[in-house]
Amino acid sequence: MPGRNKLQKFAENLSFPNVYESFDPAQPQLTGLDGAQVDLRGHWAAKHFGNDRPITLELACGRGEYTLDLARQYPDRNFIGVDVKGARIWKGARTALAEDLPNAAFLRTRIEVISAFFAPGEISELWITFPDPFLKKGKENRRLTAPQFLQQYRKILQRGGPVHLKTDSRELYEWTLAEFARQPEVEVVYHDEDIYSKPLPLPELATETYYERMHKALGKTITYVRFRIAK
Repeated sequence: MPGRNKLQKFAENLSFPNVYESFDPAQPQLTGLDGAQVDLRGHWAAKHFGNDRPITLELACGRGEYTLDLARQYPDRNFIGVDVKGARIWKGARTALAEDLPNAAFLRTRIEVISAFFAPGEISELWITFPDPFLKKGKENRRLTAPQFLQQYRKILQRGGPVHLKTDSRELYEWTLAEFARQPEVEVVYHDEDIYSKPLPLPELATETYYERMHKALGKTITYVRFRIAK
């Protein structure tokens, strides 16, 4: 694997049966193996995974550590990692193939248009793991817990489907809770400003991403919010 540049990784993504991509957010169209156009909206479980099991999305998945680890832990569920960076997705997709994880797939697209690729109620759960917190003034609307993104999640989630935010950014954590307090359609089920200071409320939180390990080494605490969005 050493020495592969981004262009090589992009080309290999086209040869992976577990990678789907959309390149134009203005005209969302999904491509799959060898760049062939596909339509999986409403049919991900049946057409890609070959089953009728629940689907979890990991948003801003990066290298796909959460997607991969959840797929290992729960072989009776389906998992899709979503990120806009093709070189990052390459790492996760290649690992899934090497480990023979048929319940892990990857989607390269912008999260702003995620509802173009999934039918209403098709997703049972969302994980947002260490997203860019966009801390510069005026960038708040790009945070993955901002209202425009919640509208996208509402369209694809099953009624009552949980959304998990795990981040080392105290600013994003506090901003998210303050923002949700102004939105009656959002129910905060649980939140914790330092998850590792006590027993974990969910076993899935024990999974650590590349960025989490890096930030913990710098002494940062890891925060967590679980919430639901009313239909």
